[in-house]
Amino acid sequence: MGLGPDAVQLEGLEKVGKRSGKKDVKKKKKKKKGEETGCWTGLLLRGVCISSRPKVDASNSSAITTCESKSTNDGSTDQPVVPIVSGSTTTSNGESSSFTSRVGEELKIATQLMKFSFSELKCATRNFRPESLLGEGGFGCVFKGWIEENGTAPVKPGTGLTVAVKTLNHDGHQGHKEWLAEVNFLGDLLHPNLVKLVGYCIEDDQRLLVYEFMPRGSLENHLFRRSLPLPWSIRMKIALGAAKGLTFLHEEAERPVIYRDFKTSNILLDADYNAKLSDFGLAKDGPEGDKTHVSTRVMGTYGYAAPEYVMTGHLTSKSDVYSFGVVLLEMMTGRRSMDKNRPNGEHNLVEWARPYLGERRRFYRLIDPRLEGNFSIKGAQKAAHLAQRCLSRDPKARPLMSEIVEILKPLINLKDMASSTPLFQTMQAERAASLSGSQSARGGLKAAEGSFGRSGQPPMRSLSNASHPSSPSRQAAKPSNKRQ
Repeated sequence: MGLGPDAVQLEGLEKVGKRSGKKDVKKKKKKKKGEETGCWTGLLLRGVCISSRPKVDASNSSAITTCESKSTNDGSTDQPVVPIVSGSTTTSNGESSSFTSRVGEELKIATQLMKFSFSELKCATRNFRPESLLGEGGFGCVFKGWIEENGTAPVKPGTGLTVAVKTLNHDGHQGHKEWLAEVNFLGDLLHPNLVKLVGYCIEDDQRLLVYEFMPRGSLENHLFRRSLPLPWSIRMKIALGAAKGLTFLHEEAERPVIYRDFKTSNILLDADYNAKLSDFGLAKDGPEGDKTHVSTRVMGTYGYAAPEYVMTGHLTSKSDVYSFGVVLLEMMTGRRSMDKNRPNGEHNLVEWARPYLGERRRFYRLIDPRLEGNFSIKGAQKAAHLAQRCLSRDPKARPLMSEIVEILKPLINLKDMASSTPLFQTMQAERAASLSGSQSARGGLKAAEGSFGRSGQPPMRSLSNASHPSSPSRQAAKPSNKRQ
């Protein structure tokens, strides 16, 4: 989930709760009054930020229910491998108090984290109003807010410290577990390539997290939703930063951590395009002692999850390495890991790219055409070879993240741009010929359909087979809608 202005909504947020006519009228009156007096007038006059609006409640909130789904036309929204199966949110008083009592035992608060009250965060985000909305993911909505530089008190927008406030979707105990994982992992883990967790809020049934604000949003947004392509050197810089983040988790942290949800939407960018990993809700402690893996429910995002993890539930650091290979491939190609709007055979990025990864003269087919030759030939070749190793079907053959960092370091400064070499002209000619051949084939198919469409049987069977092949990639895509 993005924590910056470029963050986008990945999954539609269902509206929760309905307001009666009388309550709606009252809220509108209060809203009008709130706009006249304002939160900050209350702060100045009474020394406490008391919003004139009713308290935001996740089960009946005019602010949060405005997080409407932002539909896209690419048909390639991140799809989880398996959805989180949450229990009913309705519990008895005994169950609720028992659950609350366990929170303190489970929460391992790091000393550097600040504890916020719900009213402070409500005021810091201007009552979670739609204009403050940055994005939405599986965890909940993310809002932009402003707090004191060295405190928890809200301040006027545009002053103090800018933060991203993530709210919890009230979908049962699983949501609480993800919130807990975020606090416990990011509360202890400090690294330049991990998003900094500023603090948290736990008050009644409210669960919120406060992060540093990332002004350039997510890598996913820059790769797939911007008209201007990211320069090659910036892509390699982001890849290096993300690799350093995973290296810290796997090899340098006091306790090894498996990230488990490495993807473009979880890589956030600061003003200088430095990459930072966010969203540790699915992170797990790595295996200890002589254990080789962690056995766990299969969670993550379809298209990024390592095949052996999906098949067995055995989680290792090499599962993250596979996911890194997918993201590196996305950065090279400008294509999504899963995109059903592509032609048949190209829906799954990894399966489409495999034949080209080991070919020194065919690898150019992988490079994002929007770069128009403004990429390093040597850098692209080394990146393709690295992606091939990361995506090996044998987990033991995949490199360590520290090795990946060393391979990526020199790729940022390579200046052998393809556009300035004779090879690029050959590459362009071959690409044009390939596109021309594809268009001719489609034209021939249409002609055949026109000639025989009335009697129709042979061509119709042929078209049916072409349109709905029972290919391995199509069959592999089926589990994307299943959750365990």
